[in-house]
Amino acid sequence: MAIDVRAEVQIARTREDVAAYVVNPENDALWIGGIESARMLTEPPVGVGTRVARVASFMGKRIEYTPEVVAYEANSLLTMRTDRPFDMLISNEFEDSDGGTLARIRIQGVGSRFFRLAAPLLGPAVKRNIKSDLRNLKAILEAVPDDG
Repeated sequence: MAIDVRAEVQIARTREDVAAYVVNPENDALWIGGIESARMLTEPPVGVGTRVARVASFMGKRIEYTPEVVAYEANSLLTMRTDRPFDMLISNEFEDSDGGTLARIRIQGVGSRFFRLAAPLLGPAVKRNIKSDLRNLKAILEAVPDDG
């Protein structure tokens, strides 16, 4: 079963601020639901080939996985590929918009194993999760005063 879900949110912060926060794995557990921990396995800075060890919970299952950056454009795009919890691409895009930033998440993937059995629930569950993640990101970033 293939999924392709997207969500976006307007954030009243600069594109550079939003991108810097999202790209830093130390922040993952603060804004991404289900992430218990995340740490870089490769040396900074983030770029193509960067790998991040994550521990998460998704649909009631504990998952350890290591997404790898496959596309990166500073302050514009971060795309990671992973095979857990299912084969997927996770893209984060940042665009200047109305004096702030339009932040987008797109997840494309193919459910396998357990997730193939849960196919009717997978797409809607992922969509709910990324919408919630973007609400969290917005709340966190807009609560911090802009230094600029």
